[in-house]
Amino acid sequence: MSTILTILIIFSLFSVTPFFVYAKEFLDVPFTSQAPTGNWKDERFQNGCEEASVLMAMRWVQGKKIISKKQAKKEILALADYQKKIYGSSVDTSAQDTIDRLFKGYYSYTGVEVRYDITKNDIRTELQSGNIIITPMNGKNLKNPHFKRPGPTTHMLLILGYDTKKKEFITNDPGTQYGKNYHYKESTLESALRDYPTGDHLPITTTKKAMIIIYPQKNL
Repeated sequence: MSTILTILIIFSLFSVTPFFVYAKEFLDVPFTSQAPTGNWKDERFQNGCEEASVLMAMRWVQGKKIISKKQAKKEILALADYQKKIYGSSVDTSAQDTIDRLFKGYYSYTGVEVRYDITKNDIRTELQSGNIIITPMNGKNLKNPHFKRPGPTTHMLLILGYDTKKKEFITNDPGTQYGKNYHYKESTLESALRDYPTGDHLPITTTKKAMIIIYPQKNL
């Protein structure tokens, strides 16, 4: 056994904060922004954070990569048009409807579930189990400098890791072209957690926190 491995094992046994081991999938989750070619004028891209997040997650599940911006654009538009045709709108989808409409409806993938009243520790637990997470957010509270101010009131992003040293979540945030492996302080991300209703920017009357857990296909 190497000296480094021995040190890591001892640290994980005696540290107050459990040692976080990154799963291999951490480096394999592909990224796309919700407007892959920068066309933010198209409302399907303006409101495409759910579609982009689900697309990234499904590419991870399938072990594939988003090869080009052109392909990502095509898939996000297909997801938006599918929702428009079947449900009449693709603007906002709640956590549960994102599962029902996009994961199960469009991709026929059932290795997902939603959980409510979550905390940052719940997210970390799932990451440690080798799963990835999609969370609905109040984008204003994220205070991302790359967002158009003041930020979106409804937003989704994908969480793929955690930095124990900096206490930051590592995300693929589709709301910006700079969103690949984007870090948020755990306190910032937790404060922004908020599910929202399905519809066309409907009033948000609750502060329910939710996360979508995406399981690897091999674990099903």
